[in-house]
Amino acid sequence: MTLSMVVAVSVNGVIGRDGDLPWRLSGDLKWFKRVTMGKPIIMGRKTYDSIGRPLPGRTNIVVTRAADFAAEGVITAHSVMDAMRIGEAAAAAGKVDEVCIIGGAEIYRLFSAHADRLYLTIVHAHIEGDVSFPTLDWREWRGQSQMSISPDAKNDYAATMLMLDRIHTDK
Repeated sequence: MTLSMVVAVSVNGVIGRDGDLPWRLSGDLKWFKRVTMGKPIIMGRKTYDSIGRPLPGRTNIVVTRAADFAAEGVITAHSVMDAMRIGEAAAAAGKVDEVCIIGGAEIYRLFSAHADRLYLTIVHAHIEGDVSFPTLDWREWRGQSQMSISPDAKNDYAATMLMLDRIHTDK
């Protein structure tokens, strides 16, 4: 089972502002949909709240500390291991081999040590924001594919989409 993180990050590390994305990038949203469709997705409660609904075509798993959290169309998990177990079972049931982590910052931090793959959109701009992506050791990651978008009426900034796999070494 591949555990993947899917994230768009500005060059200065920002991933959010005021509970939302700090940019409009239609090309990245299309890529996000293509990468995650049909796969279980794991997100934090704040990310779920900012989306406002379960994303269709995917098993939505929300990680939260709140014992009373419940939302129609989502499965609640209360720990990383619980979310990974639910995600793996959902992936097996859906006959897919990947579970996607979609945010936010705390969820990325909690799952980063477990991730095998990173779908990374680099937004080529310095963006003001209040949520940043956790620091990773980039020496542990190797690029597998790349595509770019240019700024236009549907994309505020230029961006590069990368698929990176973790380099597993025997220590």
